[in-house]
Amino acid sequence: MTNPNFESIKNLLDTSGLLSKNTIPQKTPINYDFSGETLLITGAAGSIGSGLCNLLFTSNFKRLILVDNAETPLFYLKNSINLKEKNNVEFILGDIRDKPQMSYIFETFKPTYIFHTAAYKHVSIVEENPFAAIKTNILATKLLSKLAIEHNSKRFIFISTDKAVNPVGVMGMTKLISENYLSQLNSNTTQFISARFGNIFGSNGSVVPLFISQLKNGKDITITNKNVSRLFIDKTKACRLILELVKLDMLNYAKVSFEMGAPIRIIDLAKVLISEFETIKKTSAKINISELSEGEKLHESIISKSEQLILTSNKNIYYIAENHHKIDLQELETINQNTTNYDVKDILKKLCKT
Repeated sequence: MTNPNFESIKNLLDTSGLLSKNTIPQKTPINYDFSGETLLITGAAGSIGSGLCNLLFTSNFKRLILVDNAETPLFYLKNSINLKEKNNVEFILGDIRDKPQMSYIFETFKPTYIFHTAAYKHVSIVEENPFAAIKTNILATKLLSKLAIEHNSKRFIFISTDKAVNPVGVMGMTKLISENYLSQLNSNTTQFISARFGNIFGSNGSVVPLFISQLKNGKDITITNKNVSRLFIDKTKACRLILELVKLDMLNYAKVSFEMGAPIRIIDLAKVLISEFETIKKTSAKINISELSEGEKLHESIISKSEQLILTSNKNIYYIAENHHKIDLQELETINQNTTNYDVKDILKKLCKT
């Protein structure tokens, strides 16, 4: 294999441990002291949420509030730590769209730092269910941001995506709208930061575990286009950079991006995985080409043409310089299940252009 992408892919595979027998995440210490701070993570049992937990379990904090609406993943997360060592962790089966429940959480625990990772993220599913995506990705974000201001939280870190750049699908549009909404919030106590990056390598439901599952079951790999590429980042690296945002001087910026490296072609990723499985399992597979799904782009970028990256004090984090757009979510708040998918998407497109 001479393709320069192949080494990057193999490094990501080795780091992720996806092909390793050891599936228990290693708790690597971090140099953060959150003494006296209450931390809230939404989507705590997801890829980013659990990655943050894995790092934070090695630090000091007053209390850690873990919220997720997926019961089984939350159960597994709870059983992955030694509660005898950490008796200040709350596992809450909750829905970020539930105003009374979220209000209770903020009133009871008064979180000082919020890591908002919860979202609907699967492009094809979200494309078919835009109303659900609006309620979760936008309106729930608005609710949490309002509660953060009311309860004097220090920082609200919103996890975004490169799909928010020149979005063509519902998932990317909902993320861009939330980014822009948070950018316009003014508060004397709470700073809002949108962290935009590419795909987490090996995240739940993403392309890498899908390919591995297909190969384990003796199936061929299917990709949507031979030229499609994506930006990838290791989960632990991404989570460490997210934690860096707690202390980063944001100046007058509201959005950041991480160093993502060169794009990786999905066909190269498929070739490396097939090669690895041929070595391990002595089986062969081929690559089938289908077509791009609705809402999917051929290539992703971390910024649009109207934005600019400016290096921060951390060589792996960039400010995103942009023209702020005032955005009003009132029209989204009045739609209901009787609104057609076409009309919902039309509203999203208009809001992305404002």
